[in-house]
Amino acid sequence: MRQLRIGVLAGLFAVAGILSWAGARLWDSVGTLPRVPVAAPIVLAVIAVVLAATALSLRARLRAQRERRPGAKGVDPLVAARAVVFGQASALVAALVAGMYGGVGVFLGLESLDAGPRRDQVIYAGASVVAGIAVIAAAFFLERVCKLPEDDEDGPGGPGAVRG
Repeated sequence: MRQLRIGVLAGLFAVAGILSWAGARLWDSVGTLPRVPVAAPIVLAVIAVVLAATALSLRARLRAQRERRPGAKGVDPLVAARAVVFGQASALVAALVAGMYGGVGVFLGLESLDAGPRRDQVIYAGASVVAGIAVIAAAFFLERVCKLPEDDEDGPGGPGAVRG
């Protein structure tokens, strides 16, 4: 499984932001631009909380297992792998969604902030971007918690080992 790369997420964010800014500009010139939903930052924040809670739970269970505490409940490797995949997928989608709302927010902010409804839309779009960044941060934390120790290449059984 490949690790998340900040460059890929930043690229997705930038491309989605540019495309949504251009789309919002075009849409606004033709008709009425759709509103940024109030639920967008709330849903992203809930996903970030779920990812962070999963990471903290797995970290505590792994620590208890590593310290060999009596009655410690171990972590099934398949559960950890599923959590990491969920985190990676959430980070990719959050980068796209945050870029999209960021582009719309930039368009609305540059056009006119003196109108009350537009100002509210910019606030919702900005909150969506912040919540999307929180999802990405929680996904990186979850991935770090579930990361396996690197194999020692020069150790026994590594590529440099002599086999007889």
